[in-house]
Amino acid sequence: MRVVVVGSGIAGASAAYHLAWRGAEVVLVDADRAGAATAAGAGIVSPWDLRDERLYPFAAAAASYYPRLVSELGDRTALDTSYARVGALVAAADERELESVHRRVAARAHEHPAAGTVQLLDAAQTRELFPPLAPELASVHITGGARVDGRRLRASLLDAARAGGAAEHAGRAELDETGVRIDGEPVPADAVVVAAGAWSDDLVAPLGVRLGIAPQRGQITHLDLPGESSPPTGHWPVLSPLTGHYMLAFPGSRVVIGATREDGSGFDHRITAAGQLEVLRHGLTVAPGLADATLAETRVGLRPVSRDDRPVIGPLPGHPHVVVTGGFGPKGLTLAPYAGSLVADLVLGGTPTIDLAPFRPERFGESTPR
Repeated sequence: MRVVVVGSGIAGASAAYHLAWRGAEVVLVDADRAGAATAAGAGIVSPWDLRDERLYPFAAAAASYYPRLVSELGDRTALDTSYARVGALVAAADERELESVHRRVAARAHEHPAAGTVQLLDAAQTRELFPPLAPELASVHITGGARVDGRRLRASLLDAARAGGAAEHAGRAELDETGVRIDGEPVPADAVVVAAGAWSDDLVAPLGVRLGIAPQRGQITHLDLPGESSPPTGHWPVLSPLTGHYMLAFPGSRVVIGATREDGSGFDHRITAAGQLEVLRHGLTVAPGLADATLAETRVGLRPVSRDDRPVIGPLPGHPHVVVTGGFGPKGLTLAPYAGSLVADLVLGGTPTIDLAPFRPERFGESTPR
């Protein structure tokens, strides 16, 4: 079976990898557009405190799938995924809020062992794990929380997909009623996977379908701790304050603060003064100990966001050979690697390991052929 995968961000890379290693002939095409979300992403893989009860089962299954995927990739590529289970902190100054989080997460951990152990920490214990934090912040500590660098995970998936036989093409893909073209040239395909991120609606428009996936600009700031004696950061847990704007640390004294969620941005991928101010203001309020850090870089990604903030996965209405994987929004690095496995099931005629009915493209009512 020949499958064209359009888009090589984290969603497309995962779909291509899973399809190739299940025996499909994969052609992966990407237009290398500026502002692709994966190129900016540094992700927290810790959905255990997620408040969206309808999305939570999918997110929990996706986080639980990561260790298996990382193990497979370790056998199929020499490129490190960067995935590390470092634990997670949900931080707040309000004890009642944290007790509510603790009850919810502890109950879920019984059903999903990947969450690890769950414990309430006081402010002093919390700062032992994440030293720059404000002294009034206590936390819920979730040992199963993990982090990943989107660029490195994507590179690992693509390298493993190549090892499985996938072919790559740089160029612009177009869909119409007759099939798929790359830079105007028809490409034979039994199926097409649309993994074009924020550009997915433009890709499927010639088929008379509207997905309702729009770009949302996210600006994410990287800091380097100063001096040769700066503390090692590789073991710091990921941090999700209840006030928003997450933080995570990587080896090499790097701390990442993110991110803005700018609806209505269109495809404008600039770093803005207001966006930079927002990220730094929130970040330094939560972790004032980072005030002397070096501003290393700011990355901008255009997240693909659906109208109900949930993924869009499944065949297009009226076009069963075209399967969409997208709309992951700010949770792309948690959800998309697992979604690639589910898409491979759909394309190859298997049964997905989770019910995808809540995420099918036609749920918005407007996604019908014209």
